[in-house]
Amino acid sequence: MGFEMKGKVKKIFEQQDFPSGFYKREFVITTEEQYPQDVKFTTVKERTEQIAKLQEGDAVLVKFDIRGNEYNDKFYVDLNAWRVESGESATAASPDAVAATPMPDVPPMPTAPAADDDDLPF
Repeated sequence: MGFEMKGKVKKIFEQQDFPSGFYKREFVITTEEQYPQDVKFTTVKERTEQIAKLQEGDAVLVKFDIRGNEYNDKFYVDLNAWRVESGESATAASPDAVAATPMPDVPPMPTAPAADDDDLPF
């Protein structure tokens, strides 16, 4: 299941490299709500390139998944960003900018015949 969140980049952390070859980079956005919140996301491997071009203060739309795991009887939750859209694409994806598509005209469903009108042979 995917989620998305709009906001402005507050902080971009340095890339973390691990001996196994795994690498990740974290960043924080401030949401644009009545009560703004700072939310930290993680990008892994080649997806870190998406935030390399960002700067603090840029408007972004983050598409992410929620990941959870257990380690030594402690539970952790991570917001795994798999797509980060910047600038105009973040504002173009707002719900107000998307026009509603009208439903096609569909004829009404036929009603079932009454038990006496049944012409089945059995």
